[in-house]
Amino acid sequence: MPLQELFALLTEGIHFFTWANLAMIAAGALLIYLAVERGYEPLLLLPIGAGCIFANLGMSAYTPGSWLETLYRLGIETELFPLLIFVGVGAMIDFRPLLAQPQLVLMGAAGQVGIYVTLLLAALLGFDLKEAAAIGVIGAIDGPTAIFVGTQLAPHLLGPIAVAAYSYMSLIPLLQPPLMRWLTTPAERRVRMEYAPRPVARAAVLIFPVAATIFVSLIAPAAAPLIASLMLGNLLREALVVERLSLAAQHEIANISTLFLGLAIGATMTAERFLYSPATGFQWQTLLVLALGLFAFVMDTVAGLLFGKFMYVLSGRKINPLVGACGISAFPMAGRLAAQVAQAEDYNNFLLMHAMGANTAGQLGSVVAGGLLLALVTGLGFA
Repeated sequence: MPLQELFALLTEGIHFFTWANLAMIAAGALLIYLAVERGYEPLLLLPIGAGCIFANLGMSAYTPGSWLETLYRLGIETELFPLLIFVGVGAMIDFRPLLAQPQLVLMGAAGQVGIYVTLLLAALLGFDLKEAAAIGVIGAIDGPTAIFVGTQLAPHLLGPIAVAAYSYMSLIPLLQPPLMRWLTTPAERRVRMEYAPRPVARAAVLIFPVAATIFVSLIAPAAAPLIASLMLGNLLREALVVERLSLAAQHEIANISTLFLGLAIGATMTAERFLYSPATGFQWQTLLVLALGLFAFVMDTVAGLLFGKFMYVLSGRKINPLVGACGISAFPMAGRLAAQVAQAEDYNNFLLMHAMGANTAGQLGSVVAGGLLLALVTGLGFA
């Protein structure tokens, strides 16, 4: 082989490497840093960051025959990874606080308002309806739901949608407490809610996942895979006869699916699609998606707190408005934060069980909201 051809072969990778690839590798390294040094959602941000680096070294989800293309095709396009993760999430959730206080389901509904507000804003900013719906669902603060909806409606935006969903979920301890303090008074945060619910029968705990699957599948068929996988995991937990399956769902299955999902999502973050393409220039959509995702999260929390204040007045000052901030899907972080903020005002104010009830309602609310978005877009003929 002539020396010139050998040199060209050895430097082929360098020849196609651009400043945009270098910038994306730096972005991947930043995600890994945030995961390792700051502890921001490390289970997802670390593999996403690694996948981003791989994608800009010629191993993207769009490289035919590459291992990351195989992961993307088998786990993301088929929606397998998000659904397996939901089985694990379901196996970790205890719905008893919600079943003991069914009125808290209203908090889960209020916590999804930001999704629809963001959808309208994204449409006004020029995104088509499918893209706007996929961006809006970031407000669910639920990574699997955001990926499930985004894969069907706007796969070309899947990278920024996933990064936004998981990044903002990891930033909840920084973003939510200031909003809680700005929108509630010290007197409201000191409200003590009685927790003396009627015992939840074992039959109710077993019937609930089956009944919820049937109900949600009938009113929002597009959400059927999400609710079915979530409730399957919960049924494994509550049956008490398949402990090995329950533990496997919570640990091995969830962890392996999370690793593969993160790598596959990161592998979509190529410079051409995420940052800069010689054909189309800078991809300003990426920054706009990240900004809209933050807006959706803030609006969810604001709407939840305002609804909590409404319930505070309606109940004769017996409901602590902080519970409204737990109506998002970030379980169990949002519930723990509300309890901590309440105790900062009154150390003997134990709000955790109420907060967890609202938080599990938010998990269900995100699934229903994602299904309704899919049904809306499909029904209007846009998908």
